[in-house]
Amino acid sequence: MQNNSSHPTTNCTLSSTETTHLLVAYLFFFSFPIAFLLNGIAAWVSFHLSPTSTFIVYLKTLVGADLLMTLMIPPMAASMLPGAALEVRSFNCRYAGVIFFTSLYTSITLMGLISLDRFFKIVRPLGKGFGQNITTSIIMSSLVCVVLFGSTAIPTIVLTDQTPENATKDICMSMKGPAGKTLHNYVVTSMEILFWLITIMIVFCYICITLTVMQSFRNSGSKNNQGKKKTKLRVFSILLVYFVCFVPLHLLRIPFTIHETFDTSFCTPEGLLIAHQVSVWVSSTNACLDPFLYIHLCREYREKLDKMVKDSIVFLQDPEETPDIV
Repeated sequence: MQNNSSHPTTNCTLSSTETTHLLVAYLFFFSFPIAFLLNGIAAWVSFHLSPTSTFIVYLKTLVGADLLMTLMIPPMAASMLPGAALEVRSFNCRYAGVIFFTSLYTSITLMGLISLDRFFKIVRPLGKGFGQNITTSIIMSSLVCVVLFGSTAIPTIVLTDQTPENATKDICMSMKGPAGKTLHNYVVTSMEILFWLITIMIVFCYICITLTVMQSFRNSGSKNNQGKKKTKLRVFSILLVYFVCFVPLHLLRIPFTIHETFDTSFCTPEGLLIAHQVSVWVSSTNACLDPFLYIHLCREYREKLDKMVKDSIVFLQDPEETPDIV
């Protein structure tokens, strides 16, 4: 699983592909320090959070996936630069791009588990039933990582073992043997299906959550309009981030999947190639937006971040006073 942004035949002429790669590379380089800083802070905060709820367990795993995805951005961007060394492009094809996309789908799956967790707690409260205890959440989040990395990333890395060809534009596919190409088709198709299934689940869960909370306000006779607005804004912000970051990429992946799977002889339109490159970058910006959602959704995270910021300010003002940030 990697960023195969083009799959041109020998008769295809892409006049602006290099320019597009350069612009997208600059976008990646621009967003990397922001994503790294925000996810570094999120990792530090989550490290100091005790796993006292299922939500925090999923949040910790999500932070790890986003941080790993962020670390893969520099080699991916470097491989897009015109004149990039063959070794850099090969490293991206075999390692960086594979880990980036696997981490991306790990994040998406964890978002699905978080929405399901909130659904059960708000719409179908089951106490300590299935999925409502910390042990189950640890098992589920671990399974997501093991299954996705074990069934997609590791096999792809192993089977992307051919010597890259200088002459071909798509060196990623040239580094795969027959088994590697078959696996690639399987991974791309299965991840596309996984995304749309999770999308349906997330939309269903948050619609039910919103309706349940609104009905609760009506049943209690509450006129707390501010509370209603906050609930709607919270749900809207989650869905907005999810749809803006991930839906464009996966809509564009449909023609790419068909093209790669059936190995058609038609050239992919240049505009579609450009749109796909940009959509990959847009999907990576989710790593910049997730830390803000943590603040918005998790009271424990928000309180711990606030405490750590205050302690840091105190330490900077008086270095002799050791703040308690644990």
